[in-house]
Amino acid sequence: MRIISGFHKNRKINAPKSLPVRPTTDLAKESLFNIINNTYNIEILNVLDLFSGTGNISYEFASRGANKIISIDNNFNCIKFIKQTSSKLLLNNIECKKMDSIKYLSSTKEKFDIIFADAPYSYQFLDLIIIKIFNNSLLNENGILILEHSDKNNFSNSKYFLNKKKYSSVNFSFFVKK
Repeated sequence: MRIISGFHKNRKINAPKSLPVRPTTDLAKESLFNIINNTYNIEILNVLDLFSGTGNISYEFASRGANKIISIDNNFNCIKFIKQTSSKLLLNNIECKKMDSIKYLSSTKEKFDIIFADAPYSYQFLDLIIIKIFNNSLLNENGILILEHSDKNNFSNSKYFLNKKKYSSVNFSFFVKK
């Protein structure tokens, strides 16, 4: 995996193979960040990265100068890797929390401009993520939830659904408060 743009452009990051993760592909990540970059001023964004895994998305936001990124994962080794990599790359705008993502959404009072969630494709509670975020008003005005998921999921009936983009086998669904 590599950082696409920003301070650490083209920097390769090698995550341990033992981590139970499926990082977002470089092609999908580059396409996603083209959308984000054309919509937002990244430098003022507060971002929540749920199911952070290797930290791939968090590093990209941090490299591009996002104001603050909170990375949430319930796996100790994933959080340890994100902390080590963030420290090595001097990415001081990343804060890591070892916690269940649903519990975090239920307890936090913070608001975010972008919430990115890349749960395991077998995760059964994707709808609950959407509900928690919008019921708890966790997005700032003009904020967006981006959910990465497999082809098996269809969220077009959600009242918060905006649109979906597909890049090879990676799907991103976008949700906003209407």
